[in-house]
Amino acid sequence: MYKAVFRIKSDSPYAGATSQNDTRIELWCNDHCDLLHITGEQRADVVEHVRSKVGVRERIENGGEQTVITEDCLKEYGDDYIEAHLAANDCLLLPPLRYEHGAKVVRVLALDPTNLSTLYSGISAEHEVTVESKQELTTVRSETPVLSVGTFLPTLSDRQRDVFLTAFERGYYEIPRETTTSEIADIVGVGRRTAEHHLRRAEEKLANAFAEYL
Repeated sequence: MYKAVFRIKSDSPYAGATSQNDTRIELWCNDHCDLLHITGEQRADVVEHVRSKVGVRERIENGGEQTVITEDCLKEYGDDYIEAHLAANDCLLLPPLRYEHGAKVVRVLALDPTNLSTLYSGISAEHEVTVESKQELTTVRSETPVLSVGTFLPTLSDRQRDVFLTAFERGYYEIPRETTTSEIADIVGVGRRTAEHHLRRAEEKLANAFAEYL
């Protein structure tokens, strides 16, 4: 399986809402309405832009993020053109769609890499398109619109979790550090080298999980 990420210049309501700021919109379409996840410091302005163009039925504030349910589906505004290209080239869209910096970012899957090339040719004939990445996949990561942390957190062993959380709570990651691995080991009840091993393994798993989203 192969995956490509295309950035398509767009004048849709969601792309327009992000054109003058660093806010990001992630979209899950439900035919009759859209479910949006909005992040960024100017998200309130973006929500008002969406309200004026598409309508907002409900919104939930969650710290620095907002989840919005719209009145209408963006398809009604002519933003569904990519679906015909996907079907013609035997490709699949990997949700969510993402809007940022005035563009629509789409992730596409294909069994044959040549289908991604012909898909690009078809879209670029009508729109300004940039290929951000193209790669062969061995797995496809699941995502949810509510963005539960559990969707992307790695599985830590009980000991790895204990050591990591103890290190965090005791200020190991502060600058300067407020504790040592010897003190962490004493609290958890293991040897220093054992604590350091579990801490490194936990850090490695967390770094690998989060790097994909940076």
